[in-house]
Amino acid sequence: MLKIGVIYGGQSVEHEVSIITAVQAMSYMDQEKYEIIPIYIDKKKNWYTGPSLKEMGVYKNLDQIPNYAQQVILTKKNNEFILQKKNGLIKPVITTIDVAFPIVHGKGVEDGSLAGYLETIGIPYVGPSILGAAIGQDKVVQKQVLQSAGVSVVDFIWFYDFEYLQEEKRIFKEIKQLGYPVIIKPARLGSSVGITVAKNEEQAISSIEEAISYDSKIIVEKMVPNLMEVDCAVLGSPEKMECSFIGEMMTEHDFLTFEDKYLTSGGKKSGKKVSGEISTGGFQIPAKLEKELENQIYEEAKKAFKALELSGVTRFDFLIDKKQKKVYINEPNTIPGCLAFFFYTPKGKDYKTLLSELIDGAIAKYKKEQKKITSFTSNVLSTYDGKKTKMR
Repeated sequence: MLKIGVIYGGQSVEHEVSIITAVQAMSYMDQEKYEIIPIYIDKKKNWYTGPSLKEMGVYKNLDQIPNYAQQVILTKKNNEFILQKKNGLIKPVITTIDVAFPIVHGKGVEDGSLAGYLETIGIPYVGPSILGAAIGQDKVVQKQVLQSAGVSVVDFIWFYDFEYLQEEKRIFKEIKQLGYPVIIKPARLGSSVGITVAKNEEQAISSIEEAISYDSKIIVEKMVPNLMEVDCAVLGSPEKMECSFIGEMMTEHDFLTFEDKYLTSGGKKSGKKVSGEISTGGFQIPAKLEKELENQIYEEAKKAFKALELSGVTRFDFLIDKKQKKVYINEPNTIPGCLAFFFYTPKGKDYKTLLSELIDGAIAKYKKEQKKITSFTSNVLSTYDGKKTKMR
């Protein structure tokens, strides 16, 4: 039986969202195929494990987690990936894991930081590569990459917080050229945290100040008129991609807010509140779209998935100008809330199956990469005599 280490939490404003997604996912994993090992990272970056961490009630008081779990480190020893007790003179092995399954959201974890550590110790893991994760977290860089790949994105400008302090007039001149209303965002956050709509310069000032409180890099985007927001998930790898059904975001706001995504099922427009333990975030699935637009979204989603070097499951947010029938990619969610399972359910793929396919994909990716040459058998230092040599 494979041991799956589900890693979640972290020092991120999306910490609690990560817990929700991870605990839900663990409850749906195939218990006959996998032994599930929870690995929780607290807001101070301490790692914990223990069976009680699978229960949502434990997280009502995060300060009490050390009373329910063992503080550990994840490392490699004797060709095994082990969770070892962190403190004390004797640091026994608590358990081993075979595959890491990061279910993390936001800066500091989803941005390639965690993927980089997992790559360093060499464990198979679910989700995007370091590069894909890093680009996927940065709304500026991802748009630049997507533009180079021929994927349509909305007009935007960006700047650092120090530039705003030094060149405020220049920045507001560029915003005016974009044309109000605009959407102002922290460039490296998710879950709609810190995002606001500005309809004039006065609102833009307060919106920028709020965004700067979350991130040092800010992006300002032209708001799409006649807006319809839809999402489409892509599962697999650039070699083999499977698109989900397309879902329309249902919200009474100018864009899908944090509250829409996690605290309600989409507000008044959705017509009902969440029932059951998992919210579908206020989506109508499948969305009511013309076939031409539907096909365009599928092609753009696959093109973006490939260009950003993604794997696992990614949910892409799309913006549609309904009058002009123009489609733009807004951003990818490289480890989406609820792992976007409800986009695949109408296709006959339940959550348990989706999770198994993600784990199988991680193992297949790992085996393929093991066949590549990563080092040479010869040691160039074997004849080095300690003297300075000219570098070619």
